Amino acid sequence: MKMATRVLKVSGTLLRFAKPGTKYVRFQHTARPAFAQTLLNVPETRVTTLTNGLRVATEDSGIPTCTVGLWIDTGSRYETDKNNGVAHFLEHMSFKGTSKRSQTDLELEIENMGAHLNAYTSREQTVYYAKSLSKDLPRAVEILADIIQNSKFGEQEIERERGVILREMQEVETNLQEVVFDHLHAVAYQGTPLGRTILGPTENIKSISRQDLVEYITNHYKGPRIVFAGAGGVGHEELVKLVDQHFGSLKTTYEGKIPILTPCRFSGSEIRVRDDSMPFAHVAVAVEGCGWTNPDNIPLMVANTLIGSWDRSHGGGSNVASKLGQAATLGNLCHSFQSFNTCYKDTGLWGIYFVSEGLSLEDMLFNVQSEWMRLCTSVTEGEVSRAKNLLKTNMLLQLDGSTPICEDIGRQMLCYGRRIPLPELEARIEAVNAKIVQEVCTKYIYDRCPAVAAVGPVEGLPDYNRIRSSMYWLRL
Repeated sequence: MKMATRVLKVSGTLLRFAKPGTKYVRFQHTARPAFAQTLLNVPETRVTTLTNGLRVATEDSGIPTCTVGLWIDTGSRYETDKNNGVAHFLEHMSFKGTSKRSQTDLELEIENMGAHLNAYTSREQTVYYAKSLSKDLPRAVEILADIIQNSKFGEQEIERERGVILREMQEVETNLQEVVFDHLHAVAYQGTPLGRTILGPTENIKSISRQDLVEYITNHYKGPRIVFAGAGGVGHEELVKLVDQHFGSLKTTYEGKIPILTPCRFSGSEIRVRDDSMPFAHVAVAVEGCGWTNPDNIPLMVANTLIGSWDRSHGGGSNVASKLGQAATLGNLCHSFQSFNTCYKDTGLWGIYFVSEGLSLEDMLFNVQSEWMRLCTSVTEGEVSRAKNLLKTNMLLQLDGSTPICEDIGRQMLCYGRRIPLPELEARIEAVNAKIVQEVCTKYIYDRCPAVAAVGPVEGLPDYNRIRSSMYWLRL
């Protein structure tokens, strides 16, 4: 900016002392393309539905690499108490050899291609994807088809993977944020599938059999519940032919009982795991949010962005934009906090997670709830405008590369039944104002029973009745 100012000053000086009659060419500064115009330049998302109901969705950006994968509408929410953990177990077993490739052959083939093969399981989705050069797209699709449809699930591999998953569970126990969020789901959705963990209990991991894995695939891996997404250098027609060739035989009918997604009831309640030997308390407080397709989701996203996140190591001090961040800095209330808006098909969790010393818990929670009440009563247009700009920026930054774009395509196709174009999403965010934020926050936050999960030295955390009584303001 300073250099541009100097150039303008020099140009003005030259014109001022120029000889009469001399002609100069004035170079005008080229304005940065408008944000809306930039959104319009994004390649379109093309969707084709195969005869078995499987959907193929692509965004072709023409780059020399690509990411392709399967997004399957199933996860730990579709499990029972008996087989909780089988979806995650199945994800591990998919790379342990097929009828065509041993585990060693699979790993060598992927490595020789210079590709990456990965998978993950969430509460509502299971994902398998590959990253490769665009010229290797046919092999990547064939390998994904092989591991999904032809995995052997050998007894030796199953026993070996039990140990791997049990060690993974021990590692998760050391990640206190994961622990707190598992506790939060357990108390918020008591007695429902969303209340269970993704990894499952230890006793289930020790008892899951090959038959459990086969039954889960048979019951849930159906064409209409699968989206094959591709991004990067991916030709849509080419990918449709490849997917039809390798996945066209997937069934659409159910042999046994048809799995139906049951509603998960939210319960305002709490869980506290007190351990005074820990240096910090880890606390999550949330109210029930909304599902993916609910129109209130966008205002809740703006409100979530407005609360923001903060960490003591970030710097900025009292000059950060977030009012909660300013209070945390000036009062030394916490080491970090982050707001969250976790969505599922028909419900969600909207709240905040923070790490604080035991003696600061009461003051930190007071400031959190005061900020929530301010969202419901007196949030300003300036704050909402800042949050909208930040949300739009984060939205675009999260789509940097073929893999996050592919993930965005697969997730949105399962959640919305389509991929929302960026101009539409930007327009929906821009339509939010302070009045809408106040109305939506009042609907979901004001005088609602929160779910609370806390681990560590939590003696200083106010009891649940006090927390509940701070979810509304009495004004004269």
